[in-house]
Amino acid sequence: MVTRAVTQLYDDVLRPSGLRVTQFSILATLAHLGEANLRQLEDRLAVDQTTLTRSINLLERDGVIERAPHPDRRIKALRPTARGRRILDVARPLWTQAQDTVLRELGTRAWADARRRLAHLRDVAVESRGRGRRPSGGPPRRGARRAG
Repeated sequence: MVTRAVTQLYDDVLRPSGLRVTQFSILATLAHLGEANLRQLEDRLAVDQTTLTRSINLLERDGVIERAPHPDRRIKALRPTARGRRILDVARPLWTQAQDTVLRELGTRAWADARRRLAHLRDVAVESRGRGRRPSGGPPRRGARRAG
């Protein structure tokens, strides 16, 4: 419930940019890195592949990001387009406005504590996701027999 409320706050403030907070995070990360592949974005943003792929498809459809040529054609590198950089220029001050609202309502001490606790939860989730990952990177097939 808290996650939905915070997400809604950021989405409402970001609305003039045309981005949702998840899309903003992806675009800002790509702008910071220059370009990145899906695995890098998954790891950096601690987002599951399904959510990430859905958001990337929307951003790509809207001409905000594009595929970048990569020497290894199996790697799908992404980067912001000129349009994406312009949208990010509009979105960044809006994101700051939302962030300022959160800080004002929670207080800086409570926010710092919440960030520390949430970072710990993220690390636990990433660690457990890494332990459960199959060599192929996907979930076990239904009905698959366990070795042993």
